Amino acid sequence: MLQILCLALCGLLTCTRAEPGALLRLGMDILNHEVQSAMDESHILEKMAAEAGKKRPGVKPIKGLTDMKVKDVQLPVITLSFTPGAGIFQCVSTGMTITGKNFMGKSMEITVVLNITATNRILQDEETGLPIFKSEGCEVILVSVKTNLPSNMMPNVVKKFLDSTLHKVLPGLMCPAIDAVLVYVNKKWANMNAPMPIGQMGTVKYILTSVPSTTASYIQVDFSPVVQQQEGTTIPLANDREAPEFPEDYDEGSSQLLLSAAFLTAELALLQKSFDLDIQDTMVGELPPQTTKTLSGFIPEVAEAYPKPKPLVTQIRINKPPKVTMETGKSLLHLHGTLEMFAARRRRGKAPVSLFLLETHFNLEIQYSVRENRLQMATSLNRLLSLSRQTSSVGAFKEKKLTGFITDFLREAYIPAVNDVLRVGLPLPDLLNMNYNLAELDIVENALVMDLKLD
Repeated sequence: MLQILCLALCGLLTCTRAEPGALLRLGMDILNHEVQSAMDESHILEKMAAEAGKKRPGVKPIKGLTDMKVKDVQLPVITLSFTPGAGIFQCVSTGMTITGKNFMGKSMEITVVLNITATNRILQDEETGLPIFKSEGCEVILVSVKTNLPSNMMPNVVKKFLDSTLHKVLPGLMCPAIDAVLVYVNKKWANMNAPMPIGQMGTVKYILTSVPSTTASYIQVDFSPVVQQQEGTTIPLANDREAPEFPEDYDEGSSQLLLSAAFLTAELALLQKSFDLDIQDTMVGELPPQTTKTLSGFIPEVAEAYPKPKPLVTQIRINKPPKVTMETGKSLLHLHGTLEMFAARRRRGKAPVSLFLLETHFNLEIQYSVRENRLQMATSLNRLLSLSRQTSSVGAFKEKKLTGFITDFLREAYIPAVNDVLRVGLPLPDLLNMNYNLAELDIVENALVMDLKLD
């Protein structure tokens, strides 16, 4: 009995476990770019060199070296590699010249080539919930050392002096550079979980699910996006039976963003009321005039009720949240609602008369693109799946007779209005100054994957 209970509880937990609505894989392409940009933006090595010659309170001068200055800092070469379970191993190769007066009172130059190494561990900040990099285990490794002293001048004494001097100077001078660069990188996460508007209907926030994980090929960041209506009500993400996954055929070191169909469904739920439409125009696109005379070609009873043509008024109401589905290469937007047609009355102030009310289900094929770092959707009618008559003031009729008429109406009148609503775009994660506009988009099972590209 206990075993059965345990199995039931495990099954319940599995069913209710919230899957991440969005996944980000950071490959070495993006990380190299961001760390190099941070190094360039911060000018940190030059700043450290300028600080080296300053007298600082509480810091004792180096014995045997006075008037110390650092010059000719070489352009750093940065090498990164993933450390599974931790973050990134970073090596900065650079060089510089240290000048000053030596213990004999003579001018001295020490030209060094060195490597600064550290592990940049990726963590989740407890206060903000944001990802952060934090360096640990910084070491300075001398590659070569040259001085302007004659090689035969007390070699043992000089060597001992250089060793003691450099090991005192370099770690304190160079290791803070790693931390300072990470400050710049971490700032680029700062707006990640800020609410971003979806038109006037609500917002989405990209909240970190857990501490990002590191493999030998990438860092993965899992998001549980929070989709909120304007009044503050949260729209839950549906729990898909199968969590979407990244395809395995992307280039080594590349970066991708995955947005699940469940997440896009929650975002479009914010726009549900905007998909309601009233159409009173007699002429719509390439359609015949929208009058009772045209409608009577499909339902003869309309001509009996309205021998003189009356303009049609059409109301479409979406009464279930829109749903996005995805299979490889194709994505659909499912809409369930009602379509009601009225005969307009010419007298001012007279309400139009309902002819019939149909329940309908149709789906639209979605084409995705990115503009101004927002996901854009453009739709076209895929299929009218069902029509079911609920009420009728013109008597009974077969709904199938209206299939072509309603299909053409949706294509010409309704779909353009839906596409106008969708132009608002869906916001993408604001992190690392990411430029999504160059991304290549791929529809896979239950998800949209964006293969991110650098400028």
